[in-house]
Formats: sequence, structure tokens, C-alpha cells
Amino acid sequence: MTEVRRRGGGEERDSADNISDKETDSDDKLGLQGDTEGECDVDTKADTPDVPASTADTDNTPQCLNKALEGLPPRWKNYWIRGILSIAMISFFFLIIYLGPITLILMVMIVQIKCFQEIITIGYKVYRSYDLPWFRTLSWYFLICVNYFFYGETLADYFGALVQREEPLQFLSRYHRFISFTLYLAGFCMFVLSLVKKHYRLQFYMFAWTHVTLLIVVTQSHLVIQNLFEGMIWFIVPISIVISNDIGAYLFGFFFGRTPLIKLSPKKTWEGFIGGYFFTVIFGFILAYLLSQFQYFVCPVGFSSDSNRFTVECQPSQLFIMQDYTLPDILPWKRVSMFPFQIHSIFLSSFASLIGPFGGFFASGFKRAFKIKDFASTIPGHGGIMDRFDCQYLMATFTHVYIASFIRGPNPSKVMQQLMMLPPEQQLSIFHTLTSHLREHGLL
Repeated sequence: MTEVRRRGGGEERDSADNISDKETDSDDKLGLQGDTEGECDVDTKADTPDVPASTADTDNTPQCLNKALEGLPPRWKNYWIRGILSIAMISFFFLIIYLGPITLILMVMIVQIKCFQEIITIGYKVYRSYDLPWFRTLSWYFLICVNYFFYGETLADYFGALVQREEPLQFLSRYHRFISFTLYLAGFCMFVLSLVKKHYRLQFYMFAWTHVTLLIVVTQSHLVIQNLFEGMIWFIVPISIVISNDIGAYLFGFFFGRTPLIKLSPKKTWEGFIGGYFFTVIFGFILAYLLSQFQYFVCPVGFSSDSNRFTVECQPSQLFIMQDYTLPDILPWKRVSMFPFQIHSIFLSSFASLIGPFGGFFASGFKRAFKIKDFASTIPGHGGIMDRFDCQYLMATFTHVYIASFIRGPNPSKVMQQLMMLPPEQQLSIFHTLTSHLREHGLL
């Protein structure tokens, strides 16, 4: 990105190249030099944007904790801070579960918004020297658009009876995707109109930054809520086993860790990784046994038109009915009784222990790329909300895929909801077709 100047006394620069020195210097500061021959893709200080000091790297531990633990070595002080805050967060999680599925959905929405804000703020601080117009406004606008699309789809899918009762909801449901696309197009046009000369490349960087953040945070938060509608057990167990793996790996690594696991996270060890696996599988197996006994946890979340409220009442499926299993002869026990869901919990726990940590490694690589310690400083000793949920989003996606592939079958209640949305003549046609089918098979 060099200027081409004409040699001679006081001649003007070539009009074909109107890039100013200011733009050139600004791009160079961010490592955005133009493509050059023989340029190597090397991770050096020159091509890494400078991130200003932020609250993410400051100590916001309450003074009472600092004073109580001031005599301890730094390692043990951090251990106690993390432990106390972990217990507090787990207690809060139990309270939210007690308050019911709607409170859980609200909590997921709050966590999603906070995670989005933390990642977007990093992008804004990286490129703080530019006065990019409408960046923050458009980022939050796109968040609203994507949430409107996903939550509208969920409302129409799971609560069709509720939608059909309200005239405004009927209109929004029928044209939901068109409205969602129109809203997104409005934001897209606003972005194009906001493009400013000399900052085109940065603005497209931030446009991509926003969309990748939406993909990581909003899409997977939507999957968390869909898992919740299948039954709170599909929400509680995956989240709990990721937390248990984090705790187990930390404890085993703290006391027995010797062998480094991965360079992205120098504190992670093979001892913690392996110990965390066995700890998580055992914990998940026991938790699955405890929760499978209660309708409150195993029943899908539904809406009762009679009481006008959300319900978690049903006849538990075969997954949550105790079964007898015959064991191989090499074992001292011949038969064992367990819930089939406990077997599924082993697969969920294995993913949380073996693949889930890679979500954390990915986040570590992201933070190293931008020279920050944590996404934010919301939770003392733990960092930001995103630092606690980097593995949860990957786990939520796997749980959703696992349910769709191995668990979910035809849902009669959803079929009935869709039938009730049809015009009377189409309902009558389906009735005659179904009656004829059942008579052919001797059922009527």
C-alpha cells in the first residue's frame, strides 16, 4: 500500500492512487498490510492487533475475600476464590432449576446476551482507534433479528395451540420467516449505507465478527432451549457434567498434574484430563439415576390450554422406566437394574470429557490471539460469562444432535398441534384417510 508519486517539482500525486498516508499508517498498525509476494503466514507481533488493557485483566475479587485469604500463597488463594465462587454459582443454578423451565429459558437468554456483549466488546476494543459508524447499533440489531427468528420458530413449533388462540400471533406465525428475512435485510442495507471510505476493510471485518459471534452464541443458545423443551433432564445433565468435568480436571490437575496436555492451555495436564473423565462419567451416571425418578425433570415442557400455563406432566417414556439388564459372565453380578437414560448419560459424559474441553482450547486460542487473559471480569477467579460457557455451547450442540439421532421419535402432540392449525376441510380429509387406513389393517 505505497503511494505512487510523480517525480518533479511540485507535481500532484497520481490520481489513480488516492490512498492517504493516514490510512496506510493506520492499516499497518493493525497488521492489515496489502498482499505481497513471498509473505508468510506467521503468528508474530506485527500481525496481531494490539488490545488495550481492559477490566478483563484486572482483579475484581471482593475485598472481604482478599482480606480473608491474604496470608495464603497465590496458588492456594486462587484455589479458594475459584472454589467459593463455584459453590455460589452452583447454588444459584439449583435455585433457577427450582423456579422452573420458564426461569431457565430467561437465564439462557441473559447468558446469551452477556456472552454476545463480551465478544463484541473485544472486537470493538481491538479496533477502537476507528470511529466506525453504527457498529455497536448494528451488532445489537442483528442479535435482535436472529433471536426473533429462532424464538418465533420455537414458539410455533412447540406451542401451536397457544399461537392459534391469538389473532396477532397467527399473523406473526404465518409470515414469521418473511418478517425475519425483512428485518435482516434492513440491517444489511443499513450496514452497506454506513460504509465509510478508508475503513471499508475494517468494517467488513467487524461485519464478519458480528456474524460469527451470532453463529457461536445465539444459534447454540437456541439449541440449549430446544433441549430444555425435551425435558429438563436434557438441560440439567449436559450442563452439570460439563461443570463436573471442569471441577474434576481442575482438582486432579491441581494435586496430581505433571504432564502438560496442550500448549494453548499450559495449566491443563494429562492427569487432570484423564482424572476428569472418570470423575465425570461416575458423576453423570449417578445424576442421571437421581433425576430419572421425577416427572418434573423427565417430562417435556408443554403448554396447557386449560390452565393457561406451562406444564411438565406426562407418562414417563421408556428411557425413564427402570429396566433389568443381563451382564457378561465375567462380572460377579448377573443382572442389574437401571434407567436406560443412565446408559445415554455415559455417552454424554464421554463427549463432555473428551471433546468438550476442545471448546475451552478454542477459546484459549482466541484469547491468545488478542492478548487477553479472560473475556471479561464478571466472575472473580473465573473471568467472564463466556469463559464459563465456552464448553457448554459445544455440549449443547452435541446433545441436540444426539437427541435427534438416537432419542426423538414421532411426537403425537406436535402432530395434533399441526392438525389443529389446518382448515376444517383438510382436517376432515385427513380423518377419512386415517379411518380408511385403520380399517384396512383391521383396527376399526
